[in-house]
Amino acid sequence: MSARFLIADDSGTMRKIIIRSLNALGVTDIVEAADGEQAIALFAKQPFDMVLTDWNMPGKSGLEVVQAIRTAGSKIPVMLITTEGEKSRVVQAIQAGVTDYVVKPFDSEKLRAKIDKHLSQLADA
Repeated sequence: MSARFLIADDSGTMRKIIIRSLNALGVTDIVEAADGEQAIALFAKQPFDMVLTDWNMPGKSGLEVVQAIRTAGSKIPVMLITTEGEKSRVVQAIQAGVTDYVVKPFDSEKLRAKIDKHLSQLADA
């Protein structure tokens, strides 16, 4: 799979877990951002096929990352990976344009299934 991913999470450990799941899917083209501001800056400079972002980060939140990507006119899949599972927060994320949502803690199979679904849609496009 030649998809290019941007992973934004202030936890280096969480980035490693996500990267391990992506590697198991054959994804190796991965760029890491340690916070929302860095993610937005990286997104503005280079193309990505999918973005996985934490919600709660210092500086810009994952929700602000989603909003910046959508404001830029991009339709790529953006998945929030977060502890925020309340219905009102999910609705807020959907209204901002998030493609999918994974609540922590998650197992790698659940993440893999969601990523697989969106990657196959990319391949079909």
